[in-house]
Amino acid sequence: MGLIFFRTIIIFIATLIVMRLMGKRQIGEMQPYELVITLIIADLACIPMADNSIPLLYGVIAILTIYFLHQIICLIDLNFAKAKAIVSGVPSVVLNKNGIDDTQLKKNNLDVSDLIESLRVEGYFALDAVQYALYEAEGTFSALPKAGYEEMQKSLPIVLVDEGKFDEKNIELTQKDKKYYLDVLKKQGCEDIERVLVMTVDGNGKVYFQQKGEKYKVFELGWEKALW
Repeated sequence: MGLIFFRTIIIFIATLIVMRLMGKRQIGEMQPYELVITLIIADLACIPMADNSIPLLYGVIAILTIYFLHQIICLIDLNFAKAKAIVSGVPSVVLNKNGIDDTQLKKNNLDVSDLIESLRVEGYFALDAVQYALYEAEGTFSALPKAGYEEMQKSLPIVLVDEGKFDEKNIELTQKDKKYYLDVLKKQGCEDIERVLVMTVDGNGKVYFQQKGEKYKVFELGWEKALW
């Protein structure tokens, strides 16, 4: 029991020293390779603590080796731009002045609902209220709102069509039916709902509409009164 106690203390101290040497970013927002290294170190630290048959020195050497590899990758990351893009990745602009870029979303294994959720977390509820939105290489989300964006989101928008499929519950909230919205789509030059990337409507009848591969449109449905 006492041996395990002292082995754990030694591994803990060695791991703590290595994590501190890796820098503050290792503790905060990590690049993909840093996350991998952190997970490996955690696994390596557990093995000699739990198994007395493994020499303690083996665990310490393994952790120091991972630290050495981390330093090499950091040097490459800092000095070679092309290598940095491969190792750490690059930011992905998923919303621009033309609307949502579904190609960039798919490259990052995301969909429109993921983007909308990220925007809401940042305080942007209307898609047309944002000029640009992107996911950083380490996964954090950033958005640049348009001037006066507060005026563009006076009512909460809900999703009516998401990547070619109607949202039944949200359609019921608008007190309309599918035929009504299919007619709206036809007026906007869309004959096939599967061509629709996203369509939202707020309580005042303002619609954000975008077909796949095309620039978004914003128009009013002309409702007599606000529904929510």
